[in-house]
Amino acid sequence: MSSVYDTLHGSLQLVLLQRLGWSSLRDVQEKTYHAVVSGDDVLVIAPTAGGKTEAALIPVIDRILKEGSPGVAALYISPLKALINDQEERFAAFCTPTGLDVTKWHGDVPKGDRAWPEGEPPHLLMITPESLEVMLLERNLAADLRHLRVVIIDEIHAFMESERGVHLIALLDRLDQIAGNPVQRIGLSATVGNPEGVLSWMASGRCGRKLVRMPVSPRRKQFSFVMEPDDERRTDAIVRIVTGKKALVFMNSRSDAEALTGHLRGRVRDLAVHHSSLSPAARRAAEDAFTRAGSACIICTSTLELGIDIGDLDVVVQVGPPPSVSSFLQRMGRSGRRGRPPYVACILKSPCELLCMTAVIECASRKEVEELVPMKRPCNVLLQQLLLAVYREGRVSRRRLASSLLLLAPFREISEPALGKIINHLVLHEFLVTDGDMLMLGSAAERTFGRSNWKDLFSVIAGSGEYRAVTPDGEVVGRLDARFVSSRQGGSFSLGGQSWRLVKSDADHERVVVLPGGDQGSRIFWTGGQSGFSPLICHEVLGIIARKGTTLPMSERETHYLSRLFSRLPSGIRPDGIHLWEQPGMRGSDVVIFTCRGRNFNRILRALLNAVSSDTHSSRYDDFSVIIHATRKADGIARIASLVQDIQGRSPEELGAFLPGIPPERWKFGAAMPGFAIRAMTLADWYRIDWFHRQLMNSPLYILRGSEEPGTGEMQAE
Repeated sequence: MSSVYDTLHGSLQLVLLQRLGWSSLRDVQEKTYHAVVSGDDVLVIAPTAGGKTEAALIPVIDRILKEGSPGVAALYISPLKALINDQEERFAAFCTPTGLDVTKWHGDVPKGDRAWPEGEPPHLLMITPESLEVMLLERNLAADLRHLRVVIIDEIHAFMESERGVHLIALLDRLDQIAGNPVQRIGLSATVGNPEGVLSWMASGRCGRKLVRMPVSPRRKQFSFVMEPDDERRTDAIVRIVTGKKALVFMNSRSDAEALTGHLRGRVRDLAVHHSSLSPAARRAAEDAFTRAGSACIICTSTLELGIDIGDLDVVVQVGPPPSVSSFLQRMGRSGRRGRPPYVACILKSPCELLCMTAVIECASRKEVEELVPMKRPCNVLLQQLLLAVYREGRVSRRRLASSLLLLAPFREISEPALGKIINHLVLHEFLVTDGDMLMLGSAAERTFGRSNWKDLFSVIAGSGEYRAVTPDGEVVGRLDARFVSSRQGGSFSLGGQSWRLVKSDADHERVVVLPGGDQGSRIFWTGGQSGFSPLICHEVLGIIARKGTTLPMSERETHYLSRLFSRLPSGIRPDGIHLWEQPGMRGSDVVIFTCRGRNFNRILRALLNAVSSDTHSSRYDDFSVIIHATRKADGIARIASLVQDIQGRSPEELGAFLPGIPPERWKFGAAMPGFAIRAMTLADWYRIDWFHRQLMNSPLYILRGSEEPGTGEMQAE
């Protein structure tokens, strides 16, 4: 038996032995236990299905059993309501036999169940950040958090780079204030490129911290590739792969998932679709399909990347390359459980997609994963927390408001004068009103954020521009994009693998009434979509091109496709730097600026080239390059190279001055935000100008001799 196992409370030992058949703990659970009992903040990095959830629960439950708790002792915070629903049974299996209570709280839980009798708080509460924000307004319930000891944050990588991550850290700091001491934080993740950075962000410099990182045991993995430009033949290949198996088919967009579901309907048994715009009931039905015996196939998006347990499966099908290595590892981790090797079938439509897919797998094989970077100027969340603070208090002094906000870790670098300017702006525009030194919410705040008891204040997630699709009986089917609704004006469409007819829309209540039936009609779509491949993938593509080959075992057919692609690019491409070449275009010579730095980098570079150039020319960009069209002058490539060098010689501040602003509507609280705050946030976190400047400064320029064939020097991901 393990030494830790022997020290556990007897009730917990009994649960582990009788319910799970454990007479010892795994290595990750041993190491996590020692880290947690030290009192430090802990980040646990372990493979999918590696036992990290139990690793966090065991020391927490053991402490509660040994020491007792007069209130909520532990919080489990998840990025997804569905993940809470999925984990509830696992948590109950640990807690209920030992006499500990577990309660879940989120928007899908009936309102009457989102409370507990006075004096009878649960020992462990499962919640999302947004629901925690709501709960903290309930003074009686929030008071039960005064004895909180630990917070477990699951899938912490899903928070870090977004405004939800800023909101999460602000909430954790406020929990410290409620408890009167630092509440221990335990983060869980399977895929993180910079674990020390994530741990530092989570701990926020409050106390000691420990990293528990479990190595991934080397094991055989199976990959297969289908490279087929014809849509019908790709669909046929998917049918062959998933027939008779339990399979997840990952798509990179909701509209693609719906389209493929339509093509597979009638050809694949037990077919379901799973994405964020479907109703919770529809998503649960898809997940339940895997609990039954026999074959099952779910067409899904990133909603099934996270830790929702869909059981054992035979194959993961990846249609098109995923946007990041992290995403790929999450998806691949869904297969290969219970002793079998992971199996990923890659369905690709072009040699460029094949190249990108090999780049993803090569990075994954070397354990290279994207680093996560928190926001630097989270002014949007600052506005949310400011307005919430005034809402909670009703009346609050400027001094008290400023001190409470600037104590929160995400806002410590904001100066008191800058916050004062923001407050003055809010008063000037009637988002706040004054009574002497006291501040209260004003008429503009009520008009903008006051609907439905100020529910917009509780989340930093901006409205998605989606309509609820409901049947005449009130059953929620899912959510439709507002642009799709306005373009349809009736007619039929497919959602959730079923055909529906749109019979009525209500813009005031963002609701449409639908009836089942009709043909599939127009292809459904949602505004937004992929932001392209990560810079890590793009840079790996450059390395593969430079060495003209992949380290992965490839069939003769796949090798031939890659070789043809390499031959269409200029010779002399190096594994670093920015490459320029000319190629014949439709109306003159085009200049290709081959960066392999990602879509955001190329979007900025294109904007800066337009700003510093005295010539007017059309251009476009993708993940890999910026294409300058029709540079007729004989010195066209030299001029473009000098423009790039000019940009390289400028400071981030100079470059930022050239970049266009972003409309305030982009941010949920942008309407209340002063211009200087929007500008600072835009440059720091939308453009990431400091990152762009470092990348550009460290990139030597190479001018190559381009292809003589029009358009062959381009890399296109589609």
